[in-house]
Amino acid sequence: MHPIAHAQARPDHPAIIMAGSGETVSYRALDETANRFARLLRARGVGKGAHFGLLMENNALYLQLVWGSQRSGAMMVPISTRLTAPEIAYILNDSDARLLVTSARFADRIEALRALCPQCEFLVLDGEGEEDLAAALAGQSDTPLDDPSPGQYMLYSSGTTGRPKGVRPRAPDSDDVQAPVPLVGLAVMGAGVPADGSAVYLSPAPLYHSAPLGWGTTVHRLGGTLVVMEKFDPEAALQTIERYSVTDSQWVPTHFVRMLKLEPERRAGYDLSSHQRALHAAAPCPVPVKQAMIEWWGPIVNEYYAGSEGIGMTLVKAQEWLERPGTVGKAIFGKLHICGPDGAELPPGEDGLIYFENEILPTYHNDPAKTAEAMHPEGWMTLGDIGHVDAEGYLYLTDRKSHMIISGGVNVYPQEVENLLVSHPKVMDAAVIGAPDPDLGEQVVAVVQPVTMDEAGEQLEAELRAYLEPELSRIKMPRLFEFRSELPREANGKLYKRELRDEFAARAQAGA
Repeated sequence: MHPIAHAQARPDHPAIIMAGSGETVSYRALDETANRFARLLRARGVGKGAHFGLLMENNALYLQLVWGSQRSGAMMVPISTRLTAPEIAYILNDSDARLLVTSARFADRIEALRALCPQCEFLVLDGEGEEDLAAALAGQSDTPLDDPSPGQYMLYSSGTTGRPKGVRPRAPDSDDVQAPVPLVGLAVMGAGVPADGSAVYLSPAPLYHSAPLGWGTTVHRLGGTLVVMEKFDPEAALQTIERYSVTDSQWVPTHFVRMLKLEPERRAGYDLSSHQRALHAAAPCPVPVKQAMIEWWGPIVNEYYAGSEGIGMTLVKAQEWLERPGTVGKAIFGKLHICGPDGAELPPGEDGLIYFENEILPTYHNDPAKTAEAMHPEGWMTLGDIGHVDAEGYLYLTDRKSHMIISGGVNVYPQEVENLLVSHPKVMDAAVIGAPDPDLGEQVVAVVQPVTMDEAGEQLEAELRAYLEPELSRIKMPRLFEFRSELPREANGKLYKRELRDEFAARAQAGA
């Protein structure tokens, strides 16, 4: 199961379709471009073990480059398109990247990066001269390398709480570029993705993120078609399912919230009958939101919990979830452990730090201290999330350890408050953070994006307080509400709380 085999068996089958433009790439074309890029990397000195960065918007070329890197032996470093030039430079320098493959869309950042990353060469889609990526690819043969080597990718953490760190995977177990990978088995046996190449898989999120990249390449290993949205739009997502007869899809809770906020007649105006499996992850999904999605789409909404580190995974199907609302399922990869601050395992029902026991563990690039911090004395690893298991082994997430607010000596987990806020019909998005407070240490602050800014103000604040009061103890109630037209959220659903916390900390400092 590999695109190389599918290019030989079904060369004209579509591997990639861009949802907006309809641009289509066959398995034959994908294979040829991948071979050209593998040769181009080698020609630029990026061979086995060398690192290069990939900064590019969702387009038809992205995954073709990914598959090329997988044959060159190189370590690819996908980079968020949201980052500033200094943030990109930090990742390139920290990863020792020799080359940045990018797009003219990032011309403003490229110029700054030339000075910040003097060790890097540049290849630019729609670029000029020797840096023109298309011309450089055209100058390479589309025949396979004589000595292909399996490449890997090193994902950097989102940096929502500080400097991002590279998650360095363990070296491949085999020199065979077509060797199987664990996610294929998990996709077929766990998530039910068909193994016969019939899947039409919708990816509405940016390809540089771990989930779209991991599941997208898995669909290609299975010979399916990946439909990629250039940019997520709630109604366009529904149109895409109908237009391309999508069978499988990948989402984050933010996508669900935005689709549910569409007017009922618009939501009902599309034929979604082809849609058989909808996976979601990346953040805890508010129970009312998921219940509404299952009522709308039927019992096809399945959830998993995992991370870029690849240390474990849980999975829960829709029917199981309806019987245990809020769970993210049982472990299907790795063994779960819930531990207290002293490292001792906790009994069912008690919140603690979630660890996975697994023989396959990564390290954090250039950061042995962070690696050590994530490890339990027994050799288990944590993603930094808090949660508990029930008596049957079903996991429930509470929040990120780093997001916890300590107000008046009491631990407040903002996810609970955020889940309630986004369930309000007038709220599109919400972030709850701890801001410095001279009396309490931290005060709970809610930064809210209303469905329409016309409703922002004292009246909406009073309505939200009244909505929250029956559900929250006094210490959890936000002391301050602020309304914004947009929150600093990644297109992959990750919320940059660090930016908000830094902003409120600076305000407190200025007022001191």
